[in-house]
Amino acid sequence: MKADRGAVVSDPLQPGPAGRVLVYGLLILFSAIFAAPFFWLVTSAVKRPEQLMAYPIQWIPDPVVWSNFREGWEFRPFSLYLRNTLYVAVLSTIGSVLSSSLVAYGLTRIEWPGRRLLFVTLIGTMMLPGQVVMVPLFALFVRLGWVDTFKPLWVPAFFAGAFYVYLLRGFFQAIPRDLSEAATIDGASEWAIYWRIVMPLARPALATVGLFAFIGAWNDFVGPLIYIVNENNYTLALGLSMFRGQYGTYWHYLLAVSTLVTIPIVVLFFFTQRTFIQGITMTGLKG
Repeated sequence: MKADRGAVVSDPLQPGPAGRVLVYGLLILFSAIFAAPFFWLVTSAVKRPEQLMAYPIQWIPDPVVWSNFREGWEFRPFSLYLRNTLYVAVLSTIGSVLSSSLVAYGLTRIEWPGRRLLFVTLIGTMMLPGQVVMVPLFALFVRLGWVDTFKPLWVPAFFAGAFYVYLLRGFFQAIPRDLSEAATIDGASEWAIYWRIVMPLARPALATVGLFAFIGAWNDFVGPLIYIVNENNYTLALGLSMFRGQYGTYWHYLLAVSTLVTIPIVVLFFFTQRTFIQGITMTGLKG
């Protein structure tokens, strides 16, 4: 018998009502587990010091001490730390996007001998832990006179990162070469093709790289700890460690300022999550 054209064919991979309830229930459960530490951070930021160590955990503060945010921010010059962090993060983001896109373009869109070997070598550097190059880099920056300046924190971003090149290379490979060939026939140079054709089409991948670079610079603690000496050059991540004193830790101030430092990253990801997910799924991580 012929199948009725109006009949709806059920998808065997689509879960039924009971399966959907189970899937959504598991998603809600795991989401609550991952959100619990952040919820504890936010609620603990408005607690009194004696409530932080209470057992069992007091999830809802009573009373709510909003002054922790103001007093914690004024405990150290965090406005200065914020300016330093933004300076480093913005320059690191610009450097990572520009340099990594240029390297990825050269490895993907331009034919030249040895590019595959160079790409494999570049990817191989991702296997090296940061501790391996920590001492050589410090010795290099000492010779350059860059210690206790911001240069060791943002200048390396202008020399491309292997992970960012890997992301962008996968995206650039998906861009049709017909566009580049047509632009070449019209007399466009490689720089014009890169800047006017490839870069606008790669905005999701570039936004992903920029978001990774900004968050990495914003949360970086080891870099400022190694290269920064003067307190006036501290970043936010390094400034948070100042709440730990010789005779104790100001936990209520630490948690309050940590909440303020975390909120911008959460808001940034919330507004860019669509572009971020699109950039990830359309790059080399797609498989």
